[in-house]
Amino acid sequence: MIAITGYRVELLKDPFGILTGERYEFFLDIDVPEDDELFSEKGLYIRVLYTVGEHQSGIVKYEIIENETEQSFNFELEEEETAAIDSFCKGHLNEY
Repeated sequence: MIAITGYRVELLKDPFGILTGERYEFFLDIDVPEDDELFSEKGLYIRVLYTVGEHQSGIVKYEIIENETEQSFNFELEEEETAAIDSFCKGHLNEY
């Protein structure tokens, strides 16, 4: 199981007014146990695109990225990890 150790969030602007609701970009620093197949000695973070609309909010997309190389991993998180990230993002929107 991953642990979120830090984060930052940015509001994404829609200069053309095409998208409904608001879009946020979260950068979540994570700690991964050494015995996890996702582990990297260089460290990892998750880039999350999160949407907030009138009727629905949630993760649109996420990427797992290695700190030093900026290499993106083609790896899916477990359902409980995705739910934890969704909850984290939802809980920290008011801090933007």
